[in-house]
Amino acid sequence: MRLLPKDKNLRVFTVCIATVATMVGAAYAAVPLYDLFCRVTGYGGTTQVAQYDAGQVLDREIIVRFDASRARGFAWEFEPVERQMTVNVGETALAFYRATNNTDRAITGIATYNVAPFKMGPYFAKLDCFCFEEQTLAPGESMEMPVLFFVDPSMDDERRMDDVRSVTLSYTFFEASDEAAQVAMARQGMADGAE
Repeated sequence: MRLLPKDKNLRVFTVCIATVATMVGAAYAAVPLYDLFCRVTGYGGTTQVAQYDAGQVLDREIIVRFDASRARGFAWEFEPVERQMTVNVGETALAFYRATNNTDRAITGIATYNVAPFKMGPYFAKLDCFCFEEQTLAPGESMEMPVLFFVDPSMDDERRMDDVRSVTLSYTFFEASDEAAQVAMARQGMADGAE
């Protein structure tokens, strides 16, 4: 049976529509799938969110350094209260960052985060963090914001982690209404309360 030109055109049109629909679906699925991949593997220094403390403290010490930065044009001052601390693997520790809004208007910000070296991502766990939700500072207001964390003792079972003596926890603050903040939050699965 021979297809008429009309039937060929309909077939090509149907294939094109199906291809476009598949590509759009893949684009929407890419961010959540990438986020899941990063959370499971710690890829790109993505830290873990923990519900409970480690339950075991080892003699092995890790120096944790704290880094703070702001998106271009973001009006807050933002810095770690302490530049570094030494913790035992498995020990729950509390660190603080300080933010100050030096403008004459209230600003809502959100922080993205990672750790370096990236291979520490699966072993750096946060129990609580200011980065889990937006922070609003009134004009002239200053706030100390906590991060409660531990280094997972299971890293001691991994030979590839034997050389790790220090880790840097980095945060970057964005204005929550910025498009860049929305992209960064989506990348970390924080949009719409995913954290």
